[in-house]
Amino acid sequence: MNHHTVVRILQSIADLLEIKGDNPYRIRAYRRAASRVETQGENLVELHRRGELSTIPGVGRDLARKVAEILDTGTCAYYENLVREIPPGLGQLLSVPGVGPRTARVLYEQLQVTGLDDLERLARSGRLAELKGFGTKTAQSIIRGLELVRRGRERFPLGRVLPFAMEVVTALRNGAPVARISLAGSIRRFRETVKDVDILAASERPEAVIKFFAGLPAWAEVLEQGRTRAAARTEDGLRVEVRVVKEDAYGAALCYLTGSKMHNIRLRELAARRGLKLSEYGVFRDGERIAGREEDDVYAALGLPYIPAELREDAGEIEAGLQGTLPRLVERRDLKGDLHVHSVYSDGTGSLEMIADQARRLGLEWVAVCDHSRSLKIARGLSIQDLRDKIRAVRAFNDRSPDVKLLAGAEVEIDPRGRLDYPDEVLVELDLVVAAVHTHFRQDRETMTARILAAVRHPGVHIIAHPTGRLLGERSAYEVDLDRIIAEAARGGTVLELNAYPKRLDLNDGYCRQAAGQGVKLGVGSDAHLVEQMKFLDFGVGVARRGWLTREDLLNTRSYFELMAILGKFYLSDG
Repeated sequence: MNHHTVVRILQSIADLLEIKGDNPYRIRAYRRAASRVETQGENLVELHRRGELSTIPGVGRDLARKVAEILDTGTCAYYENLVREIPPGLGQLLSVPGVGPRTARVLYEQLQVTGLDDLERLARSGRLAELKGFGTKTAQSIIRGLELVRRGRERFPLGRVLPFAMEVVTALRNGAPVARISLAGSIRRFRETVKDVDILAASERPEAVIKFFAGLPAWAEVLEQGRTRAAARTEDGLRVEVRVVKEDAYGAALCYLTGSKMHNIRLRELAARRGLKLSEYGVFRDGERIAGREEDDVYAALGLPYIPAELREDAGEIEAGLQGTLPRLVERRDLKGDLHVHSVYSDGTGSLEMIADQARRLGLEWVAVCDHSRSLKIARGLSIQDLRDKIRAVRAFNDRSPDVKLLAGAEVEIDPRGRLDYPDEVLVELDLVVAAVHTHFRQDRETMTARILAAVRHPGVHIIAHPTGRLLGERSAYEVDLDRIIAEAARGGTVLELNAYPKRLDLNDGYCRQAAGQGVKLGVGSDAHLVEQMKFLDFGVGVARRGWLTREDLLNTRSYFELMAILGKFYLSDG
């Protein structure tokens, strides 16, 4: 919860500075600090207590003082002063894709736009299109961006909510008299966006649990507080609800709170056909509870195997359970490597040694180090010479590393005409070629599809990265015919990435299931730019499980030598 507040305020400071037109280096410093705080593993309060906040990469002494002030008071004077300088509502404009700080200032100065409602009214009335430098296309793009933001207000990206929800669960586990506790609802099903957070606890002292929950410092408002149930709202509008039951009903309540509406209806129908009654309190026969303490027992009483939480969407899982064809879903422990990590050679922060050390901590055998290619200047893309230097460094590292191995990879830009950023004679020097789109997102559907298909068909490309280009809550997917992309990948054996970066989760679960069904292999990449972000593999596994993927469907489950054999790459040291 401390992380959540600090990150939110640091990001808000960066937004407000952008609107003011402040020094871009200062703005980047706040954004970088917010990212580092969000992904670093140690407890902020403990770091503050030891006087070590400035040891967080990207957080110098000045920023450390502001972080300390936020931890002590819940805010900081610098942020509050910035808020007073900016017209109310103006900061919201930066949340709209296509509206940058310069545009926000123009909108305020020329049309007195101070919020999303003003912006939408002017865009839809046509007045925005009449403004110099805008036009109809820009106005339409802003309308689409507004629709994206409106949806984002109703649902929150999983990557943003899950760490906070886990902190609430940890606080309850450590501070309240709970015997068992779990996340439930859509967040447990690993939906990519969630409307609210459901928490279930088992306790013989429900009032004490509710009182502790209501007293947590994370809430802007406690919405309701009863004997066995309470709900609260965070500053940014996320609703969190906790329910407390007795242990003998815990499994039934967890089933009830986790499954989608239709999954639960189907379970109740199945129970009725067997002469049973299913509720959140258990499975009953003639008024006697025959199951309820454990989820497994509830499903067994209905003639079903345990159905993993991620599958409880009424998408065929009940039929598969009855027929005995539920897949053995991939688990995090099945992953032996990460297929997409950035290093100091481009816009990452980790050296080869740091990346390998993090791999060891995560129990991985190998990591593909895939830095940006030369045309992506904003990400410090590598020239051919720099790329060859990196390849040599990776080979040397592998010669001296007895355990973790690295792949010399590249995230190679697909240009607007479908050409790759490096010539073929350079691509063959790499262990792994990950092709990606990072520019010209507004191409029409046919052009974008042809652009990506050209990369899918290229003999030097192994993986297509984040195939839809979306950023959850920030940018819609570009127009692309994924049915054709998947079909072509199946024909040619090209791998499609399941990008695990929480803002991407791309491909989504539906397309993962479709691709695997056609024989396409998927590859999970954390897309980490900080070594701590390699933990994002957990998000990839969650999406893979929602997509019904098994360990056989993922390239990551191969050992280093198996993977190199698949890629046709073997390198022996001179010794």
